[in-house]
Amino acid sequence: MICKTASAALLAFALLAQAPVAEAKNSDARGDAQIARMTKPVVADEKEAQVETEALRSELKQAVAEVASAPRKGRLWCVPFARAVSGIELKGNAVTWWKQAADRYKRGSEPQVGAVMNFRATRKMPMGHVAVVSQVVDERRILIDQANWERNRITQDTLVIDISAQNDWSKVRVENSAGSMGAPYPVFGFIYR
Repeated sequence: MICKTASAALLAFALLAQAPVAEAKNSDARGDAQIARMTKPVVADEKEAQVETEALRSELKQAVAEVASAPRKGRLWCVPFARAVSGIELKGNAVTWWKQAADRYKRGSEPQVGAVMNFRATRKMPMGHVAVVSQVVDERRILIDQANWERNRITQDTLVIDISAQNDWSKVRVENSAGSMGAPYPVFGFIYR
């Protein structure tokens, strides 16, 4: 009798032990299906975002071409260039843009195509600098279009590398005309249109 009871108990225990496994397998299958459903829109959203980014880049390049081909009187400066290309209507020296933008535009530390990258003032650059993001290469590299980084010239698709310890674009290096990365420059962040 004890053997039958023990045997029945073992059988019941075995059946109970298998029940959560079967439930887990069904749960995993439901979870996989749910993940598959959730992934499809993400892929579609990524493609949509990519198409939107390419459209922004195309619009930006057209604006740069218009500014570059327009006749100029005198010196070419970064502020009028960035304003014309980005559509961000701020005035004054580049170093004042970050504060001016606080009430009028979104600001942040994530690069986006069409956003203005706002450099802080330095001893070599006392009025600051502004440039427009033309492409996000990856989380630590972007390309920018800018005026007067090289005296009185427009430079396009210039490589910029984020060298900040926090990966927040607060310190960067900008490619120079020789193709090497220049000195570190402090950055306020990005102003979005």
